[in-house]
Amino acid sequence: MENVNIQVIARMKSDFATKFGIPRQSGLVQELRSTIIFEPEYRNEDALRGLEGFSHLWIIWQFSEAVRSGWSPTVRPPRLGGNTRLGVFATRSPFRPNNLGLSCVRLLGVEKTAEYGTVIHVAGADLMDGTPIFDIKPYIPYADCRPEATGGFTDTAGEYLLEVSFPAPLLEKLPEDKREAAKAVLSHDPRPSYQRKPGRIYGISFAGCDIRFTVEDDKLTVIEVN
Repeated sequence: MENVNIQVIARMKSDFATKFGIPRQSGLVQELRSTIIFEPEYRNEDALRGLEGFSHLWIIWQFSEAVRSGWSPTVRPPRLGGNTRLGVFATRSPFRPNNLGLSCVRLLGVEKTAEYGTVIHVAGADLMDGTPIFDIKPYIPYADCRPEATGGFTDTAGEYLLEVSFPAPLLEKLPEDKREAAKAVLSHDPRPSYQRKPGRIYGISFAGCDIRFTVEDDKLTVIEVN
C-alpha cells in the first residue's frame, strides 16, 4: 500500500470542545463563527492574496476524533436511524479510509493578527475546536454549484428542526455574541437519530459552557447551563 504524506496547514478555532452537537453538515447554522489559524510555517499572507474576492471557501480537513486503525466498506448513517447500512463512499460518514472531511463555509474576512499572523474568519463551519485542516480552496459558483444534482438518501431524510425553549436566566450565562448560535445549534436536534427516549438529559459543550437539555416531541428545553 502506498502512503502519501500530507501536511496540516492550519487548525480550526471554534466553540465546540467536543464533536457532540456539531451540525451534521456545514452551512446549516450560519450563526456559527469560527477562525482558521495557520500553523507557523504557513503564516504567509501572500498565500491568501486575492482570497477576499470570493464569498465561500472549501475546507479539506480530518475527522481527528474518528481515526481508526482499519475501515469498513459500510456504515450506518445517523439520519437513517443508525440501523440501515450504506456504502461508506455513498455517505459523508467520518469513518472512512482516510478520515477526510469536506466543508463549504462563508468567508467573513481575513485579518492580520499579532499572535497568529493572518487568519481567516468564517461562518457555518461544522468543525470541532482544534480540527486539523489540510487545504483551503475558493468556492467557484459556475463549477461547484450544480442545480440539477440529486441528494440520494438525504433527499428524503430531511432536516428536523426543533422548537427551542431557552429560559432567559440560563441564556444570559452564555456570552452575548454566542446566544443566537447556541439556539440555532440546538434547533437542529444534536441528539443521535437512534436516541429518542423522552425525559433523557443530553448535554453539549459550546462556547465554554455545558448546556443540558431535554426533548419532548418537537420541543427542546434547556434545563441547565454551567
